[in-house]
Amino acid sequence: MLARCLSASLHGLEAKPVTVEVDLAPGLPGIQLVGLPDKAIQESRERVRSALRNSGFRGPLVRVVINLAPADRRKEGPAFDLPIALGLLVASGQLDRPKLDGLWCAGELGLDGSLRPCRGVIALADLAMQQGARALVVPPANATEAALIPNLNIWTAHNLKELVQQLKGECPLVRIGHHPSPQKATPAAIPLELVGLGMEGMERAAHALALAAAGGHHLLMVGPPGCGKTHLARQLPLLLPPLNTAESLTISRIHSVAGEFDICEQLLHQRPFRSPHHSCSGVALLGGGHTPKPGEISLAHSGVLFLDELAEFPRPVLDLLRQPLEDGKVRLSRMRETTVFPAAVTLVAATNPCPCGWHGDHEQACRCTCSQRQRYWQRLSGPLLDRIDLQLRLERRSSRQIRTCLDATQRPQTHSPWLEPSRVNAARERMQARNPSGCNNRSLTAADLHRHGQFKADGLTLWERVIEQRRLTTRSSLQLLRVARTIADLNGHEMVQTEAIADASGYRCTDLMEDHSAGAVSR
Repeated sequence: MLARCLSASLHGLEAKPVTVEVDLAPGLPGIQLVGLPDKAIQESRERVRSALRNSGFRGPLVRVVINLAPADRRKEGPAFDLPIALGLLVASGQLDRPKLDGLWCAGELGLDGSLRPCRGVIALADLAMQQGARALVVPPANATEAALIPNLNIWTAHNLKELVQQLKGECPLVRIGHHPSPQKATPAAIPLELVGLGMEGMERAAHALALAAAGGHHLLMVGPPGCGKTHLARQLPLLLPPLNTAESLTISRIHSVAGEFDICEQLLHQRPFRSPHHSCSGVALLGGGHTPKPGEISLAHSGVLFLDELAEFPRPVLDLLRQPLEDGKVRLSRMRETTVFPAAVTLVAATNPCPCGWHGDHEQACRCTCSQRQRYWQRLSGPLLDRIDLQLRLERRSSRQIRTCLDATQRPQTHSPWLEPSRVNAARERMQARNPSGCNNRSLTAADLHRHGQFKADGLTLWERVIEQRRLTTRSSLQLLRVARTIADLNGHEMVQTEAIADASGYRCTDLMEDHSAGAVSR
């Protein structure tokens, strides 16, 4: 007897339909799986046997052939346990065939028949809705994320026996309605008030954070240990605008495919902040594997990717970021398929000026030789640095500035006008209303800058002079205009003044690398 059950396999962020076909025929008892299953699916034979027996059903005593169609597409993961078990029950006459008509299902089975969660349920639910599914059956732990998709009936059960009883009508169906959680705004806090850091001596850093938040510009901070680089980076998500529903769903979908979805939340509302260790591999950073999965840069989509100790990352790994930073997506090509993951991130990087960290400090002497500093900076390629819009040198604050933050008799400066969330949001609204398709300033092309930049003639004259003096590349010169446009938006100016061009040129700090690695960075 032949039985069919509908499910899906993951390919990138998308789910592809899979029909699980189960056929029972006379012969020696055994289960044969065909249709390019991976190791986890091959092992489902033993899980399904035990789950059926421990749930009170009889296992197959004949030859069983299970086909995962289409047969030319690779499948992976234990999510096919449940459709295989239901197909076996129908094929053996323990469940009526019409019960599976239009029914989609996915889930891992425990040996006792319990339903365990699987990854990528949001993508599967979206596909089932598009295909006109009667209902989707998922484990209880996945019911919350499946319910994010509207116009789809979600059924769930704690174990296989309970699910079969529901399908037979012996007990009521457990339905999960579509209940999207209300939008939660990102808290509008002044970041540098935290842990008593204060704003004394951090005005330039506050300006850079505001520019990164308003225009989506990438930021590199160079400074000695303990000057506040990591702390500044962690505050940037607080300045970003709240996620809308579409962004929340996309981010939740990425985390679901990666197996990192928090089942306690209906949607991920906070801007992602990912901080991979400098020992991570290229696959961990960009994504990949035999069946491609999203990496750290995709998990940080619509948020912040923070690379601390940038110069400690292997140079080949960092160079992999060049194209994703420009395109806002990662394209992974394999022999059989090409997978695209979104990767529109704001990159924040931090590094010391030298291996010991004290080169250029006014009080602490550097212990590194010139050749050591050269090798240190040669880990960062010129093309990668060329893609970072804002380059900032931080100095260690003096003891007087630190005491100002701690002294109860003095009122430390904890507030910067640049870090007003209202100011940053107003700049973004002005930018989105002017730019094509509402994109941020970092994404403006040369043609967009010509049409919408609104640069004054004397400002462009200064821009030309800066290009000639610093020998900037075409990419760097256009980035300078984009940063100037963001500065004008933060100041509430329609036209980009000469002062904005001059201020933006201060963030193309080629002197960050001077005396550190002579000739190591070329522009």
